[in-house]
Amino acid sequence: MNEKNSLEFIFRYDLQLFAKDGPDGEKTEEPTAKKLTDARKKGQVGKSKEVTTAAMLLTLFAMLKLCLGYVGNRFIGCFEYTFKHIADYGKDEFTIPLSNALVGDMIKYILVTGLPFYAVIFAVAFISQIAQIKWKVSFEPMKPKLSKFNPISGVKRIFSKNKLFETLFDMAKLIILGAVVISYLKDKWDLVMKMYSYTLMQAIELIGNIIIDIGMRISMWFVVIGAADFAYQKWKFHDDMKMSKQEVKDEYKNSEGDPKVKSQQRARMQQASRRRMMQSVPQADVVITNPTHFAVAIKYDKNEHEAPIVLAKGADFLAQKIKKAAAENSIEIVENKPLARMLYHNVEIGAEIPPELYQMVAEVLAYVYNLNMYLKYLEQRNTYLKQIKFENKPKENLEIWDEGLAKTGIKLYKYRKEF
Repeated sequence: MNEKNSLEFIFRYDLQLFAKDGPDGEKTEEPTAKKLTDARKKGQVGKSKEVTTAAMLLTLFAMLKLCLGYVGNRFIGCFEYTFKHIADYGKDEFTIPLSNALVGDMIKYILVTGLPFYAVIFAVAFISQIAQIKWKVSFEPMKPKLSKFNPISGVKRIFSKNKLFETLFDMAKLIILGAVVISYLKDKWDLVMKMYSYTLMQAIELIGNIIIDIGMRISMWFVVIGAADFAYQKWKFHDDMKMSKQEVKDEYKNSEGDPKVKSQQRARMQQASRRRMMQSVPQADVVITNPTHFAVAIKYDKNEHEAPIVLAKGADFLAQKIKKAAAENSIEIVENKPLARMLYHNVEIGAEIPPELYQMVAEVLAYVYNLNMYLKYLEQRNTYLKQIKFENKPKENLEIWDEGLAKTGIKLYKYRKEF
């Protein structure tokens, strides 16, 4: 093997070894709002337990520092009460039940003393959680999952990268805390060694101050650790939520629907809309046509609308169907090419016509109105002619219908000429 081949062999590697897990390769896409929302519903959020720990410790030791006298007096009172009543417990033979009763009284006294501390610390812990993730109740993490009982999955979790990081992080915390305690006690060791010469109150005060000082220093370190861990957890959560291109496509397909299915749904909706539109054609006053390419059905009811509305419209094949439905229901069909085009392109179904078309539409409706009047007069005249023939009605009354036919006929002639 020559030098070139040996170098090529040494530096040859597979980039897939460094790719993140997931379908279609690396997760390079930012998480979508839907994925973040779904993760939040499952209780998956970016939060740091170290922030809560820091807030609780800082609150505890700050309260102890402020209330050191109260706490010391309560503990001294506890011991005084205990030793004062030992004789009462010892009147009879000092048995295990009696010793349990004595210890129980001491525990109750201590719990009552710490009750305000417990309440404040609980409130601080709750607020620190809300500050990190806002208010969201989720019972999803509490649900039993069979995967948690899988030994193989358990071993993988134990030796995972995240578990290793947590272990190293915990060890670093222990080292920092140990260093804080040792460095503080090194300066106070002389006072501790002289404690045998102090009174009880002086010893309690010294021990209390040492504990509080160490606790405050530990709390401040936890604040730093919590801030760093919070930033890391936020970054890690965001990185874990990243998606591959295929996942983004799949989510879009699931949320928005498969394009083929959506196309079919859209077609069905259009068919349903057309059926409803065609059912409204018999209610129209007039159908205005191009005459072959466009057809628009118009209705005007002054009690319901301020202006005429478009009930139906269509082009080409649909226009022919509208005209056929109009003819079957004796709806007048009027040819007006410019008006038909303007109505088709500018007015939606169910909408009122715009003011600029009022005049043109009014002329068409007036024509239809007069045409209907003409046909009505003609029908009534023909009926009366039969009555003259078979019932000997007077012929002079025909003048009423003749006059109406003449007036409406003249108007129809003018409208037809204009159209």
